Amino acid sequence: MEGKGTYTLIMQLKEGRKLRVGALGEIYFEEGFYAYTGSALGSGGFSRIKRHLDVAAGKNSTRKWHIDYLLPHSDVLQTVTSVRPECSVAAGIDAVLPRIAGFGCSDCRCQSHLHYSRTLDSMVNAVRKAHRV
Repeated sequence: MEGKGTYTLIMQLKEGRKLRVGALGEIYFEEGFYAYTGSALGSGGFSRIKRHLDVAAGKNSTRKWHIDYLLPHSDVLQTVTSVRPECSVAAGIDAVLPRIAGFGCSDCRCQSHLHYSRTLDSMVNAVRKAHRV
């Protein structure tokens, strides 16, 4: 995937589990669907998505970002991209879905860049709307 911008990974966690997430400590993640929003504005652009997919598949064991702790336990179902600012997309999702406080936002003032839904439809609708608005 080429280009630069903002991406949201839509993932499924098939069973609830407690995970240690770097400096955030232990977090219990419920079974369901999660959306992680990040930026791909650096020199590699959207190649960051491939890195995330490699972590999810077990091909990369580096734990650099909060999402790296959740990905190996999740199935990545979709990726939505746009040129909208990362924090605007996260805020749009945050307006309609519950957040995992402090996740993925240590370099900004957002409440979170990870959101949760029990249903895939509500997750996909919230993510697509946030990337369009």
